[in-house]
Amino acid sequence: MNPASLAWLVPLPVLIPMVSAGAALVASRHPRIQQVIALAGMLAATIVGVFLIFGAAQGPVVLDVGSWAAPIGITLVADRLSTLMLVVSQIVALAVLLYSIGENVSDPVPTSPVAVFYPTFLILSAGVSNSFLTGDLFNLYVGFEILLAASFVLITLGGTRGRVRSGTVYVVVSLMSSVLFLIGIAWIYGATGTVNMAQLSVRLAELPPSTTLIMQVILLVAFGVKAAIFPLASWLPDSYPTAPAPVTAVFAGLLTKVGVYAIIRLQFVIFPGDRLSLLLGVVGILSMLIGILGAVAQDDAKRLLSFTLISHIGFMMWGISLGTVAGLGGAIYYAAHHIIVQTALFLIVGLIERARGTTSLTRLHDLARDHPGLSILFLITALNLVGMPPMTGFIGKLGLAQASVQVGTPMAYSLMAAGILTSFLTLYVAVKFWSRAFWQPKRVEFDDFVVPTEGQRLSGRQERRLRRFEQAVRDGRATEKYALAAKTEVERGGGASNAIMYSVATALVVLQLGMAAFSGPIYSFAAGAAENMMDRDSYVTAVLGEDGRGGGTSKLPPFHPPWEDLNPAPPLLPTEPTLPEIGGSDAS
Repeated sequence: MNPASLAWLVPLPVLIPMVSAGAALVASRHPRIQQVIALAGMLAATIVGVFLIFGAAQGPVVLDVGSWAAPIGITLVADRLSTLMLVVSQIVALAVLLYSIGENVSDPVPTSPVAVFYPTFLILSAGVSNSFLTGDLFNLYVGFEILLAASFVLITLGGTRGRVRSGTVYVVVSLMSSVLFLIGIAWIYGATGTVNMAQLSVRLAELPPSTTLIMQVILLVAFGVKAAIFPLASWLPDSYPTAPAPVTAVFAGLLTKVGVYAIIRLQFVIFPGDRLSLLLGVVGILSMLIGILGAVAQDDAKRLLSFTLISHIGFMMWGISLGTVAGLGGAIYYAAHHIIVQTALFLIVGLIERARGTTSLTRLHDLARDHPGLSILFLITALNLVGMPPMTGFIGKLGLAQASVQVGTPMAYSLMAAGILTSFLTLYVAVKFWSRAFWQPKRVEFDDFVVPTEGQRLSGRQERRLRRFEQAVRDGRATEKYALAAKTEVERGGGASNAIMYSVATALVVLQLGMAAFSGPIYSFAAGAAENMMDRDSYVTAVLGEDGRGGGTSKLPPFHPPWEDLNPAPPLLPTEPTLPEIGGSDAS
């Protein structure tokens, strides 16, 4: 398959959801027609993504939009990294869309405004695809803004007090990140005259290292907020859990990976080199440990999963910070695995919430007896998150560990130690979730504790146990009250589930097993993507061609940096003064 022949397909994963969103908005009074349009649009975009991934396996598929060449034109690039992330994200988005249709089938009164949900969901998908496919820094910013606009609408669906408050926090943090991103773009464009990533990888090398270091740090902070790395992730546990289950699932699976993807482009294409590797390594260790320790302390299932999300972003920073093909390949594979696993877990929690009307681990009970299928789905997915062999989590972590051993530095071994410790703590969190939600009998408060009668004295141990239990109950009630404030009147009573919703959750679990079964070729593809990222010259040649302008037909004079004087004044003195020859005619 010739990559050049597929260039016309590259914009379709962005255009199809956009056009479908417009059509769905027109059909806003006909929910069923909206669902058909949304489903058809996502399915078509996914099929296009599959074609692109086969084309990218042969080489990057590049399109200069409107035949305008860099630096004024927008370049779209579908290489191994972007197409792998694109296809995985589209499959997950399609699954979440089906799940939301199942919810609307079950609910006589939809829990969310259907007329707004489907167009906004499609716009969100278009923003994600645009972010993955762009070869242009400013177009990446546009993709982020599309995501922000759509995600604000989705996170505040229902208009409850809790969701508006969480959505406001999310938007304020995202806007600060966007401003920082925009400042970085303006500075880079002023210094280099382009925002094309391939051209930047060449021209930024001509700037003073101290200047490019500040530019790189600014963009890293902006992308770090999107990726939810420590210490820039404090907004996430308060924002994601308040949204409806399908929205939380797609946010947790996709949006943070867009930030991780941007960091990979930043580190290996725009600013190649290992200047910030040590910083990324420290950030990776702190994200893994702080995130999982936060999960250990949670009673609410959604907040628990949100903290594990932060923790496992640290695994991706681990691979990126190593700066090798093996490390980056492991990070890319782990990112693809984590998109599926995290989305599946949030959808399963959505089913639990509908079954019991709560996500508090203190109040959940007996799910294994009443919903055995749900318990199996959770168990497989949770073990995959932990990294049990032969699941994809284990394969990704094994690849990262091997890359650390190959590097052999103290930081590489520290990352591996933090990863192993985090995996054990993730196992503890999964067992805690599993035992409380699925096996814990319905408890009567204080039934396991000695309640003192009047005048009775408790032993020191009994008193400490009683105090701990009372504190846990108070914390659980506070968390539950916070979660309740985010729900609509219809959602507070739980809800029914149907075969569509269970089928989607089952399909995502089957997808995890299929990814584990075909890990050989998938891991090789991820390693090939990492190799392409490390080979900067090949990327630049594929995007810009031999003449450095790409396939566009627009013509502009060659760029000269601001410090280069194009019309230098003639020198006041000759650069090489002519001196009379010693012993020549003048001397005589």
